[in-house]
Amino acid sequence: MTARKSGLRGADLLALITEAALDKKAEDVVVLNLKQETGIADYFVVCSGDNEHHTRAVRDSIVDALTARGTTPWHSEGEQDGRWILIDYSDVVVHIMTPQVRDYYGLEELWEPLDKSGPKGRTHA
Repeated sequence: MTARKSGLRGADLLALITEAALDKKAEDVVVLNLKQETGIADYFVVCSGDNEHHTRAVRDSIVDALTARGTTPWHSEGEQDGRWILIDYSDVVVHIMTPQVRDYYGLEELWEPLDKSGPKGRTHA
């Protein structure tokens, strides 16, 4: 996708994304607050799915929930392979990975020592 329809932004967007991911049983959901670190996005959401089918189901849940609220991604990729799916909503970038890919790339560790939290502000250890 290349065009982003206006709609939700910031914290509202983040809340709906994490809720939709959890609805499809996304695992180890982590929110990285990038506001003070970079102009890439305000937040990264990183989560896992058991396998490629699960990561696609999480992706579909997120995209469907946001589209229903008038918000479409600016860009997405990785749906075909399903091991690392990226959905870019500009303010929030979502990374949905299989556990093997997530462990290999260590995305969360690249952004240390940022504030990490789980959905709804729960601290992630």
